[in-house]
Amino acid sequence: MKNSTSLNARKIVIGIVLLTGIYACTSEPISQQEELAPMVHTLYTDSVELFVEYKPFVVGEISKFAAHFTVLGDEFKALEDATITVSLIMGKSGIRNSIDSCSSPGIFRLALEPTKAGIGTLTFDVKAKNFSEKFVINNVRVFATTVEAKKNPASEAAGDITYLKEQAWKVEFANEQVKKKSFTNVIKTSGQLLSAQGDEMVVVAKASGIILFSNQSLIQGSPIQKGQTIMSISGEDLNEFNLNSEYKQAKLNSEKTKADFDRASKLIEDKIITQKDFLQAKLAYENAENSFRTLSRNYSQNGKSSLSPMDGFIKNLLVQEGQYVEAGAPLATVSKNKRLVVQTMVSQNYFDQLSSITSANFTAGSNTDEIYNTKELNGSLPIIGRSSSSNSPFVTITFEIDNIGKMIPGSVIEVYLKSSPINDALVIPVSSLVEEQGIFYVYVQSGGESFQKREVKLGANDGEFVQVLKGVEENERVVTKGAYQIKLSTASGALPAHGHEH
Repeated sequence: MKNSTSLNARKIVIGIVLLTGIYACTSEPISQQEELAPMVHTLYTDSVELFVEYKPFVVGEISKFAAHFTVLGDEFKALEDATITVSLIMGKSGIRNSIDSCSSPGIFRLALEPTKAGIGTLTFDVKAKNFSEKFVINNVRVFATTVEAKKNPASEAAGDITYLKEQAWKVEFANEQVKKKSFTNVIKTSGQLLSAQGDEMVVVAKASGIILFSNQSLIQGSPIQKGQTIMSISGEDLNEFNLNSEYKQAKLNSEKTKADFDRASKLIEDKIITQKDFLQAKLAYENAENSFRTLSRNYSQNGKSSLSPMDGFIKNLLVQEGQYVEAGAPLATVSKNKRLVVQTMVSQNYFDQLSSITSANFTAGSNTDEIYNTKELNGSLPIIGRSSSSNSPFVTITFEIDNIGKMIPGSVIEVYLKSSPINDALVIPVSSLVEEQGIFYVYVQSGGESFQKREVKLGANDGEFVQVLKGVEENERVVTKGAYQIKLSTASGALPAHGHEH
C-alpha cells in the first residue's frame, strides 16, 4: 500500500512538471520572441515607386528595412545608383540612416533604432543622378514593447497573387493608374492603304517597239529621279513601226523643208514667188520640224527613252526585257510614297454616326502593336461617301495621311474610326487585357508585390485604349506590361527566393 501511494505521488509530480513545461512554452515572455508581421507600404511619385517592408518600431530594438525602388516609365527598372536616406521624425527630434549603394539592384537595406514611443513621420529621400524624390508615410507608431506591437494590424493587405519585384525587374513590366478622361465611340472595321492621287504616276509607251533596259540595276523598289531613263523602246529590225527608220525619215524631211523654206525666203524678197507660196513653204517646214522634235525627244541609238515623271521610287515594272509593246501601253509605276490614303468601308447602319467622325487609329501590316493616328500623320478630314447600293450596302470613308516610311501601299489594315465623345470614361491600355475563352481580365496591383485578377466589362476600343465599364475603379493601378508573366507565375506556383529582411 505504501509503495502504491509513493508511485501515485511520483505520477502527480511528473504531471505537474509537464503542465508547468507546457505553460512555460505558451507563456507571454516566450511568445514575445516570435517574429512580428512586417509593416508594408507602397508609394508613388511621377517617376519612382517605393515598396518597403520593415519590422514594426519598438523602443530599443533595431528595425531593418528592405526598400525597393523602381524607376517608372514605359518599363519598370530597378534603381541602382542613388543615395537613400530614411528618417523617423517624432516632434522636433528624430533619427536617420543613409546608404549610397544597393545590396542588390533595386533593393536598399537600411535600419533604425527608435529611443521613444509615440507617433511619428517616416520619410525616404532619394537622390539619384537625374532626379530627387521624397516619400512620406504619416502616423507611424513606435511601440513601447513587443507585446504592443503584436496587436498592431498589418499596414498593407495581402493580395490574391504574389509577384516579386525581382521577377518584375527581369521582364517587360509596367503599371498605370486608371484615370477618367474624354474618350470616343469607336467603329471598328478593316481597310486598305492606297497611294494618294498625284503621288503615283504610270509611265506609258510613247511608241511601239521592243523593250530595252539600259540600266539593269533598276528594279522594283529602286529610287529614281525625275527625268531619269527607266527603259527604252526600239523599233529596230521591225518591219512595222521601225523607230530608227522613222527617225531618219523625219530628220530628212525636216532638213528638206528647211532648205525649201530658206530658198522661199530669198525668192519672196525678189518677188519671184507669191506670198501664198512662201507661207506654204514656211508651214511645211514648221510641221516637219515639230514632228522631228517630237520623235527625237528622248531618242537614242537604242530607241525612244521612257523617263521618270517625278522623284520617287519604282513601285512596279509592268514589262520585261525584249517584250513588244504598243504605243500607250503601261510600262512602269513611279510613286513618291509621301502621301497615302486610308480607305475603309462601314455598314450603312452607322450612317447617322459618320458625320461625327474626325479621325481614326489603325494598325498597318503584321505589326499590330504599333498604333497610328490619322491626326498625328497630318491627316485630312475624312471624305465620306454619300451613297450605297443593295449590291454593296457599305459607305466608303477615306483619310489622306503622310507616309512616315513604315507603311506600304496595298497593305490591309485594321481601322478604328473615332466618332462621338464619351465624357469621364475609365480607360486602360489595350495591352492590359488578358483574354481567356472570350472573357477579358486585368491584373490590379493591390500592393507592392500583391495583385488581384479582375474580370472586366469593356466598352469602346480604339485599338490603343479601351473603356472599362465594370471591374476596376478610378486611381487603381493596372498592369499594362507583364500581365501574362503574372499569369504564368500563378500557373507554375513557383516563386524565386525573396531575400527580404523584415
